[in-house]
Amino acid sequence: MNDPIQAAPRPPFDTPEQTPPGLESRMNPLPDFGEASYIGSGKLVGKAALITGGDSGIGRAVALAFAREGADVLISYLAEEESDAQHTRQLIEKEGRTCVAVPGDICEEAHCRKLVDTAVQRFGKLDVLVNNAAFQMSHKDLAEISAEEFDRTFRTNVYANFFLCKAAVARMKPGSAIISTASVNADKPNATLVAYAATKGAIQNMSGGMAQLLAEKGIRVNCVAPGPFWTPLIPSTMPPEKVKEFGTQTPMKRPGQPAELQAVYVLLASDQASYISGATIPVTGGVPFI
Repeated sequence: MNDPIQAAPRPPFDTPEQTPPGLESRMNPLPDFGEASYIGSGKLVGKAALITGGDSGIGRAVALAFAREGADVLISYLAEEESDAQHTRQLIEKEGRTCVAVPGDICEEAHCRKLVDTAVQRFGKLDVLVNNAAFQMSHKDLAEISAEEFDRTFRTNVYANFFLCKAAVARMKPGSAIISTASVNADKPNATLVAYAATKGAIQNMSGGMAQLLAEKGIRVNCVAPGPFWTPLIPSTMPPEKVKEFGTQTPMKRPGQPAELQAVYVLLASDQASYISGATIPVTGGVPFI
């Protein structure tokens, strides 16, 4: 039995500062994405999934878990993240599954449609959509947030979610699932993450509406609310002093690792979750989510 407090590295962290979007390969300590721990049991055999931000962090952990459960996966990512994406592709192919890696910017609706079309062309179907990619920046003064940055945050986190859901639903069959990565910030917004927190609240609300709207089509829609988690988003968007002590605000005094989210995404993607829709599942290290 593992003590959850000691199950992963605890701050202080000494990791290089990065520019967005950041690379997992440059982090110290490296995030745990379940390579040595996740064991599949056939929960997603025969399914095809599309995961945004699948190159690293939570997206990589989910992609690996899905592959070990029997799914083929398309991952989307930014061109700057190519090295991380290719590592993820190799991990999935090592499991004997197909991985399609597609770079591009999900802020554009045309690219979102391309992702869905490519998944259907390569796999013959699309069973699971995981809206995971996100953009954030940290600011101590509202005046520091430009209109351009605010727009980019919403286009990456909210507009892309809508674009992808709209394109995917047109190709999905009953029994399909949509999973969006929300955040503890949807319920407890961080003062330095005003734009990001607002998008996570919007994602949670939009998912609740879609769950009701799509129920008659047999498509389930849910959210996972992580926070805080050790991913490339942290050293590339937060000041060094925050990164050094990241996660100490939780009752467990450490950030979560991507591997600690895998089971939740697998459950929501699987047929075992046939009556779970409109839900938000928090994974917060003891921080209450109400």
